[in-house]
Amino acid sequence: MSTRWYPIYQRGNPQLRVFLPNFWMKLVRPNVDQPKNVVQFITSVQMTSYDIKNYLEKIYKIPVVEVKESIETGEFKRQPQHGYVIKDDDFKRAYVTLPRGTVFEFPDIFAKDKVEQEKEEYEKRQEEIKKGFKNYKDRNSKRPGLPGWFGL
Repeated sequence: MSTRWYPIYQRGNPQLRVFLPNFWMKLVRPNVDQPKNVVQFITSVQMTSYDIKNYLEKIYKIPVVEVKESIETGEFKRQPQHGYVIKDDDFKRAYVTLPRGTVFEFPDIFAKDKVEQEKEEYEKRQEEIKKGFKNYKDRNSKRPGLPGWFGL
């Protein structure tokens, strides 16, 4: 089921309708320690455990042993100036168990070599900025009352 609107097909025109489900899944880090073969997702409330299992097996080719799910209500917030209450959308938390012996680890997005290289580049830029400021101060040291933009 899709709530997206597409142009109506008319004879002679190409088919423009594509039916996309309103399902979504988000991989999250668990709040408490879990076994290495359990992965936690936040999904739309409409997804069933069967949908989650099929989604992971058919699209990502991940073998799934079991799916446990719980629905969590969205957070209530009070608008400070206006005083009315806003509620976030409800979501479903799914715990997917992978086969025994399978270990899931979150990908390392920030490689250590890359971080060290960026740190060295940052330090080089800082040194260049310090040298430029020192040159600026030396140029204008004999004119104490004038702004820096005044010289030719």
